[in-house]
Amino acid sequence: MYRVTFIPGDGVGPDVAYSARKVVEASGVQVEWEEKIAGEPAIEKYNTPLPDDTLESIKRNKVALKGPITTPIGEGYRSVNVLLRQLLNLYACLRPARSIPGIKTSFPNVDLVIVRENTEDVYSGVEFPPHSEEAKKIIALCEGKVREDSAITLKPISFYASEKIVRFAFRYALEHNRKKVTCVTKANIMKFTDGLFLEAARKVAKEFPQIEFEERLVDNMAMQLVQKPHLYDVIVTPNLYGDILSDLCAGLIGGLGVAPGANMGDDAAVFEPVHGSAPKYKGMNKVNPTAAILSAAMMLDYLGEKSASQRIEKAVRAVISEGKWLTYDLGGSASTTDMTEAIIDKIGE
Repeated sequence: MYRVTFIPGDGVGPDVAYSARKVVEASGVQVEWEEKIAGEPAIEKYNTPLPDDTLESIKRNKVALKGPITTPIGEGYRSVNVLLRQLLNLYACLRPARSIPGIKTSFPNVDLVIVRENTEDVYSGVEFPPHSEEAKKIIALCEGKVREDSAITLKPISFYASEKIVRFAFRYALEHNRKKVTCVTKANIMKFTDGLFLEAARKVAKEFPQIEFEERLVDNMAMQLVQKPHLYDVIVTPNLYGDILSDLCAGLIGGLGVAPGANMGDDAAVFEPVHGSAPKYKGMNKVNPTAAILSAAMMLDYLGEKSASQRIEKAVRAVISEGKWLTYDLGGSASTTDMTEAIIDKIGE
């Protein structure tokens, strides 16, 4: 029996999160769910998007299955997802991109994984508004290179965190029979920050001679991925580039609706779909549950329930391939519930 923190999220989060939960239960794995809230429901009840009770539950259980949570744009509270990663030191964001038969794309044989550093880079949230005392001090240090009315964001990248995420990527490659790791930076321009990340990657690569290692600049990597994604296997990046490239890779396989994700640390892991909360579809029972269900399958793999994880993934692929119970984004008219039940039926078969 596994004890897992379950966070439905907000917007369409509950629709897809409960679908994923039902599929896990149908797999036969015994899970005791400890349900907690975050995001808009938590603000309404506790006046905070991430209650201490929810955070403590994840720390205690060490595994969480989570639905999407709304992040206000340009104002309001910072991302709950980013906060969870920082508070729980979930330093590795894992986002697989694997083609599914039945989904029409330009590239039918994509099978790669983005490994994204989660705790540093510009997502650290170290920002200063224009004309603030902090911004003025930084601008003064820049000796005329920055305008006086500038807002400032810092981009911290440490050798410690860079080495840790690259080692995670190589170990993942070994454990999942992957052959190559590609390090993506913009080290030709940001020679100290991205240069440090690349230096750490080169150091760690020497520890894994059985895995091929290569380097790419992020702009070139974006072009490579939309021309010949089949050349890539495991891609490791600093935070911002990983966020952007993982959405690009989701586009290669059919969109965010089929893109699962996980955030992992040494002491805890949170599994969630890559897509957002899509508030306009809240409660409409029409969004694609695939990404959430595949995230739950990743959770079972993490827990050591590899057979159940593989059964779920096979069931998802079978339902999409048959094309009878697909949501609107996949060209069908099925509801979230319809598609979920079809996947559960396949697991039973």
